[in-house]
Amino acid sequence: MSLPLLYSFRRCPYAIRARLALRAAGVAVEIREVLLRDKPAALLAASSKGTVPVLVLPGGAVLDESLEIMLWALRQHDPLGWLQAADGAALIALNDGPFKILLDRYKYARDAACEPRDAAVALLLAPLERGLAQGPYLLGPRCSLADVALLPFVRQFAAVDAAWFAQEAPLPRLREWLQRLLLELQFEAVMDKRPP
Repeated sequence: MSLPLLYSFRRCPYAIRARLALRAAGVAVEIREVLLRDKPAALLAASSKGTVPVLVLPGGAVLDESLEIMLWALRQHDPLGWLQAADGAALIALNDGPFKILLDRYKYARDAACEPRDAAVALLLAPLERGLAQGPYLLGPRCSLADVALLPFVRQFAAVDAAWFAQEAPLPRLREWLQRLLLELQFEAVMDKRPP
């Protein structure tokens, strides 16, 4: 194996943020798209967790957490200075824990799902909205690891009810942040469809 091997799933927000960091760092990888209902034996052999993303390095080391992959890639090369920006560990933990639980409840609700939507806004998105009054990024004047780590989750939240998010959500700065980052990071470049 000459390149690191990334097991990924195109729409998984954790895998998306790993791919964004690998791309920003200029780290070439071989991407293997995984069907989550039919996980390949090689993925399970590399990481018994059986979740994506998983990065297998040429020497055999395995990174099986998205933040671990992001940090590894950016420590190789961080041309955009994402690691020099303010520390967003607490914000990322809030996103990956309580917010993700509410996001899943909102995404998979069988009804209008206002309760988990409103709880998700109150927990994370409204505080982000207030913070963006201070500058164009979540933690100040420059894009940070936290911006990139949260982007796929905010994007996913916005897509659940795109009309509500675009028109009624009391989050104009967050909408602007989302659209700007999608363009700045050339988001579509990490969303190529690949056969499993």
